[in-house]
Amino acid sequence: MCLILGMNLRIAALAAIISCVFAPHGEAGGKPGELGMVTFHLETDPTGVNPKLVFTQMDEGKQRFFLRSPEVTMKDITAFCPFPSGTGEEYGLVFQLKDPAKRRLNAVSIANQGKFLLSQANGRVVDGVWIDKPVNDGVLVIWKGITNNDIKLFDKVLPRIGAKDKAKKKKAK
Repeated sequence: MCLILGMNLRIAALAAIISCVFAPHGEAGGKPGELGMVTFHLETDPTGVNPKLVFTQMDEGKQRFFLRSPEVTMKDITAFCPFPSGTGEEYGLVFQLKDPAKRRLNAVSIANQGKFLLSQANGRVVDGVWIDKPVNDGVLVIWKGITNNDIKLFDKVLPRIGAKDKAKKKKAK
C-alpha cells in the first residue's frame, strides 16, 4: 500500500493515459445491474473522531484509520483507463477528475501531506498512495489490485480516456 505520488509516478500515470488513447477497447461484460464503483478515503487521526466515522486498515503491521466518507467518488470522475500493473494478473486504473473534484483533491492533498489516500474498487480495498505533494493535475491512480471483471464493470459506467465515442454511460447509483 505504500506508494508515493512523486514525479516519476506522475510520468508513469501520464504514460498510462497516453497508452489508453491507442489501446483497443474491450466490450463491457458482467451481470445486469452490476456497476463499477470506486472511492478514495483519506487517512485520519482517530483521536476526537467518532469511531463510527472511521474504519481501520493494516499496513505493514500498523493499524491506520480512514474516514468512511470518501474524498472522491464515481460522481467526481469523467473517464478512466486500465493498464497492466506489472504484477502479472492484476491491473491498475487511471482516473480523470471533473474540475470541482480536481480543485478539491488539490486542497485535500495540500492539507494532508504525509497521510495515505486509500482506494476501494467494487467494495474492496485495492491500493493506497502516500500523499507527498499537492496533486494539481486531477489524475488519481490505483496502481494495483484491479481485476478484468472490475474493468468490465467500469466500462459500463465510465468512458475510456481518449475514447472517440463519448456516449453517455449508465450512472452509478
